[in-house]
Amino acid sequence: MVKASAKRRLMVVDDEESMREFLCIMLGKEGYDVVGFSSGERAVEYFKANPTELVITDMSMPGMDGLELLKTLKEISPEVIVIIITAYASVDTAIEAMKAGAYDYFTKPFNVDDINIHIKRALEWRRLEVENALLKKDFQSKYGFDNLIGASPPMVEVYDLIKSVAGTKTNVLIVGQSGTGKELVAKAVHNESPRRDKPFVTINCGAIPENLLESELFGHRKGAFTGAIANKTGLAEMADGGTLFLDEITELPLNLQVKLLRFIQDRTVRSVGATDERSVDIRLIAATNRDVEEEVSKGSFREDLFYRLNVIRIDLPPLSARGEDIISLAKYFLNKYNSEHGKSVKNLSDEAAELLLGYGYPGNVRELENAIERAVAIESGESLSAESLPPTITGMGGSKSTDKAETDNESPIKEIPPEGVDLEGILFDYERRIVEEALKASGGVKKKAAVLLGISFRSLRYKLAKYEEEDDGKAMIK
Repeated sequence: MVKASAKRRLMVVDDEESMREFLCIMLGKEGYDVVGFSSGERAVEYFKANPTELVITDMSMPGMDGLELLKTLKEISPEVIVIIITAYASVDTAIEAMKAGAYDYFTKPFNVDDINIHIKRALEWRRLEVENALLKKDFQSKYGFDNLIGASPPMVEVYDLIKSVAGTKTNVLIVGQSGTGKELVAKAVHNESPRRDKPFVTINCGAIPENLLESELFGHRKGAFTGAIANKTGLAEMADGGTLFLDEITELPLNLQVKLLRFIQDRTVRSVGATDERSVDIRLIAATNRDVEEEVSKGSFREDLFYRLNVIRIDLPPLSARGEDIISLAKYFLNKYNSEHGKSVKNLSDEAAELLLGYGYPGNVRELENAIERAVAIESGESLSAESLPPTITGMGGSKSTDKAETDNESPIKEIPPEGVDLEGILFDYERRIVEEALKASGGVKKKAAVLLGISFRSLRYKLAKYEEEDDGKAMIK
């Protein structure tokens, strides 16, 4: 068996001496620092002075039983991992133990290798949880913003701007492509401001039907229109004292742009169907993924409203312009989805990292997060491999073909023989032939070949390296 890489402290609690000693000896041989107790009461006293990562306890013991011990330990340290073992299994008991926070549940007699594997998985899961928390804390200590990760120059400029404007009441306009984290930046401005303990209220101007948008924003009175069966407080009033975030502001209809402009000027709310107005104290932050100046020039967005909103402007860089932030974000999402899916993918392989750095990310951070979640879900090894990444990133997804292309490109195989085929080998050879044709067409210029293939230069280099490895392997066989 593989020995534990470090002395990690475990506790065994069982009133049966032979079982207790067996587990202590077995786990000690695996490299763990193990201490055993015959009662839950003694275990609790020790635990208070000596925090332990993982506890294995018998369910049925005189005095404090395993379930009570589990609950007590969780009160002292919610992070502790507890594994229950019992000679008298019952579904109800197992369910109760799992609800109380048990990591796993084993029935005596149990398989030694099985329980050892589960201990290793539990400790690895705990390590990833701690690493994830430290990663968040590290970025927050450097930049002070939850969920905003990255140290590239463009992002440092964003952090500096957030810090400089957070303490003011000035309106802020955040501009950036979809998936760049506009709402995260808005929340960072709010959380860094004196309004942090007040509401942060979001309204997506493009997600609510036009006929309901005014009512959502400013509220309505009972009977103001069909379906208004009761008074409703609008989101602008709900944000009183805090921050109102208007996402996709350029989707706001022109008639509502006029009312929003008056609201910004007066900071008063008049509900639909009401005659009275109420003053509110809010910080207004708006965001868009469009070119606002172009929308103004087209006449679809009011110029005077634009100037009111564009007092402080934060332009978010696309992920493709953030360099090594891609790897920092990928590692953050790796830890996040390890925890969520109970996996233990420890790191990125060199090939995966190279592909991630070479991709363009039209969907920005959101696309990267989805790619890493998918990769973690299907990865079976300890490192996240290039093969687990989506085809769009590896370059295996292809591009939309024309009718001519469909006619000209013959299938690499006409029919399936009775003995079957080597699908991966066929696809590998077919892909290689296409890459070679692209290199011929580009005169051997790899960057031009990558453009012809619709993939990144890094993806092409990765593929060529695979072909070289294949050739080297065949040469060695010969």
